Amino acid sequence: MVRIATWNVNSIKARLPVFVDWLKGFAPDVVLLQETKTTDENFPRLEIGELGYNVSVAGQKTYNGVAVLSRFPIEVVRTALPGDDADAQARYIEAVTGGVRVASIYLPNGNPVDTDKFAYKLAWMERLYAHVPGLLATEDAFVLGGDYNVAPEEGDVFDPEGWRDDALCRAESRAALRRIMHLGLTDAFRALTGETGRYTWWDYRAGAWARDHGLRIDHLLLSPQAADRLQACGIDRTPRGREKASDHTPVWCELGE
Repeated sequence: MVRIATWNVNSIKARLPVFVDWLKGFAPDVVLLQETKTTDENFPRLEIGELGYNVSVAGQKTYNGVAVLSRFPIEVVRTALPGDDADAQARYIEAVTGGVRVASIYLPNGNPVDTDKFAYKLAWMERLYAHVPGLLATEDAFVLGGDYNVAPEEGDVFDPEGWRDDALCRAESRAALRRIMHLGLTDAFRALTGETGRYTWWDYRAGAWARDHGLRIDHLLLSPQAADRLQACGIDRTPRGREKASDHTPVWCELGE
């Protein structure tokens, strides 16, 4: 069995005490991180390595940044999403570890929707759509985990009407994600639970966490070979309630042998 988690930590340095405590207590085998907000050389490898994790990073100063942590050796396949050599934003890292191919994904937010940020988001999703068939052709068990910045359905947002025109809930964003899913991927959380009103992100403002005004925008998408091995999946709300917490909380799944 391998336990894989994804977490947008919203600055690994700012959240390091919370993150280390969670690693010790939850003990995942593989962790996919987003928004690490640091360069490769400044990533806290020592503190994490002391807990038995190997580290591979695609970093960027101040913004973005993704990483793969694993108890197993990590073979990095790529550190950028194909399709645009001019895109310098650190939003994708793909690796093989523990017998599973994984990718940590930090999909663009896209707001404001009347700017080129939304066009960039949709173009990035089109690049992901173009990349997935090659992954499927490998017939590997793979997990594409991360902050997708898309709430797939109305039940994934506390106020569907109020969020309808936000880039996270726009019809175009949802359609682009469905198109990717329809290539043959499985949403691990949705596959194992029909629950709505379960969220992975809560704004820091307006008492959103205390009022459970959240969105489910962090996902683990599985290839058919990984979905066949899916045994459990959940959202770990515990870290979000900690002092100096990220505005996201981890999502995890367990794959059998």
